[in-house]
Amino acid sequence: MIVECLSASLGPRTGKAVKNGFLILIAAKEITMRMGFWLGTLFSISLGMALASLPCRAQNPAPAPSASGAPRPSFEVASIKPNHSADFRMMMSFNRGRLTFSGVPIRLVISRAYDIKDFQISGGPSWIESERYDIDAKADEATAEELQKLPAEQAAKQMGLMLQSLLADRFQLRVSHATKELPIYALVVAKNGPKLHEAKAGDTYPNGLKGPDGRAAGQGGLMRMRPGQVIGQGRPLASLAEVLSQQLGRNVLDQTGLQGNYDFTLEWTPDPTPAGMMPMGPPPGGPGGDNAPPPEANGPSIFTAIQEQLGLKLEPTKGPVDVIVIDHIEKPSEN
Repeated sequence: MIVECLSASLGPRTGKAVKNGFLILIAAKEITMRMGFWLGTLFSISLGMALASLPCRAQNPAPAPSASGAPRPSFEVASIKPNHSADFRMMMSFNRGRLTFSGVPIRLVISRAYDIKDFQISGGPSWIESERYDIDAKADEATAEELQKLPAEQAAKQMGLMLQSLLADRFQLRVSHATKELPIYALVVAKNGPKLHEAKAGDTYPNGLKGPDGRAAGQGGLMRMRPGQVIGQGRPLASLAEVLSQQLGRNVLDQTGLQGNYDFTLEWTPDPTPAGMMPMGPPPGGPGGDNAPPPEANGPSIFTAIQEQLGLKLEPTKGPVDVIVIDHIEKPSEN
């Protein structure tokens, strides 16, 4: 399971705001991303540096220096233990310089560290998918304070670099980067034009996405995903392209030429495969949930739904795709 959306986590009932942190809970095919008012912003730069900015086939010995020549940031202490529980739920959280993963395969950690999707990882032994780990890592106090001051995307980049250091140190991970010409999709405007509602600045969305308390979140910039459904509330189409990329298992480039933010709902019958969409938002029937029914078994395919419901189209083509190659990795030593 690979998740591409990360967001800050706020504690609305405790009065504690967790700035530049995130919490993801994964249970089977369900993901809950918690925020104070479900401010589920899709980060196009989730964790780590964008691969497009990395040199082709550049090695990353540990710890690799940054572009400025400074050592790559790292956690001060870290505990890594195999998880053999029968509970296959996964949890990932990051708050004030402390990272906690529970029941997470290392392949997922690698994808987070290098800001890539599952299909962009090549090589590696089978245990990086089959074995799960609990990771508890903490930055020193000065680093934690600095992370709190950074904008969310910059903090996410820093955490990605810290994860890279952890993987290099404890798993002896060495990777190289390559650019391959692979099949991709171009998201374009369909023949009859787009069927999108452009978001209005200051719209409070009284009938929009709801928070954990069941009340409207009241702002744009949100996105909720469930199997067979994506709802965007004041989101750019680049966000939709990111979601479709994870769903379809190949890069999707936004070539619509449509600027600004949009409100949209896309519903289709999901493909019952491991690559199928994993939901983000309140768990059905739980706090803030709306008991949404499952998608229709005989509904449209995702390709048909995009064209009929959004007036857009996915065109198959080829293009350069950044791929990370696992050159070496070892199981971690005991703590």
